[in-house]
Amino acid sequence: MYLFNLPYTTVVNRVIPKNAFDEYANTKQRRLFTDQVSRVTWTHKISPDTVNLEAREINEIQVFEIELKFREDIKTILDIIDKAIPYHIIFIAAFNGEAYISLSVKHPHPGDENHTVIDWTFRSDWFSLGEKKYAMQLKRSIDAVFHDLCIQISGDVNFSNKPVMELVVYKKNVAALEKEIYDINLRMANCRQFNEKVKLNLLLLEKQATLADIRIGRSANN
Repeated sequence: MYLFNLPYTTVVNRVIPKNAFDEYANTKQRRLFTDQVSRVTWTHKISPDTVNLEAREINEIQVFEIELKFREDIKTILDIIDKAIPYHIIFIAAFNGEAYISLSVKHPHPGDENHTVIDWTFRSDWFSLGEKKYAMQLKRSIDAVFHDLCIQISGDVNFSNKPVMELVVYKKNVAALEKEIYDINLRMANCRQFNEKVKLNLLLLEKQATLADIRIGRSANN
């Protein structure tokens, strides 16, 4: 199953043994590969040699198809593979005619050349494989191909003409504030002292206003 309409020159179609990642996983994580994954296939390689596009910061993009044993989010498994392979990877996790796409912005680990550090992961919702919901645009550069798919998955079209790291910073800021708001609401629900509840409510309003400003600022700056 090839989700993207990529040229024949990019096709790899190589099955990767699940135990290839054993050295990067603990016993519990290895069990996840066994219990949740039927097969891992390296389907395509997008590089200057295969698509005649220049590479800037991103040298290659690999496309991996993960056939699942049941419909499940496999973030832990994808993180292990992503950290073990230095190239950017587009994962297609598929089960019974449905799939979701996951891809991460990452950089080399400063203290370990055999690992990478994930900055942010973009993940789609589950969708029918017949929908052709996403497309890979082979234009301008390898970096642009990856950036465009990040925008498609995130839905943040306002960042289309900005560096992908600006989108990552925005996502991180929003996620951090949403977690703070969630935690404050939880503390308020368990709080019995009126004065403390008032303080928490003021803090909640402050965080909500900050989050609104960030979201408005995103639109205003585009």
